[in-house]
Amino acid sequence: MELKLVLPSKKYFAQIEKYKKDFFAYGSSFDGTGSLKSNDVDRWLKECEDHRHGKNLPKGYVPATQYICIRKSDDKLVGMLQIRHTLNDFLLNYGGHIGDSIAVDERRKGYGTLMLKLGLEKCKKLGINRVLVTCLDTNVASRKCILANGGKFEDKRRFVDKENGKDDTLERYWIEL
Repeated sequence: MELKLVLPSKKYFAQIEKYKKDFFAYGSSFDGTGSLKSNDVDRWLKECEDHRHGKNLPKGYVPATQYICIRKSDDKLVGMLQIRHTLNDFLLNYGGHIGDSIAVDERRKGYGTLMLKLGLEKCKKLGINRVLVTCLDTNVASRKCILANGGKFEDKRRFVDKENGKDDTLERYWIEL
């Protein structure tokens, strides 16, 4: 299982569209996908480029690098990962430096742990040596990925998701690089 993180591009346009369609069909959370949920792929690609350079950021956003995770053997998109270059108050309390998700048809194959490892290598290159990663307290798979990558539990925080009206509890972990 060799994976690589690459910047999103038109080369993967059809796979990104399928990723988005599958997430809607399965009611999956769009973690680590930036604005993909609310934008068409062309606009999303442009926003990814802008946000990586800190341009045209909506209020409350920080510069962030969006990656897609590609399986090397067949050039298939298996996940997405976003690295926030800095933490604002919201990210410090809830979102963390890294958000990620795995393609609906690629889950339970160990990709999450490997993808997070690759993301941590990218963080180090960005000069982020202490990385905050969060997950819902009900998300056992994410917790396992974080712990497998050296995550140290700090605390739990209550989070009201205004988008879907859910009251959730998030676990916060720090990873020292």
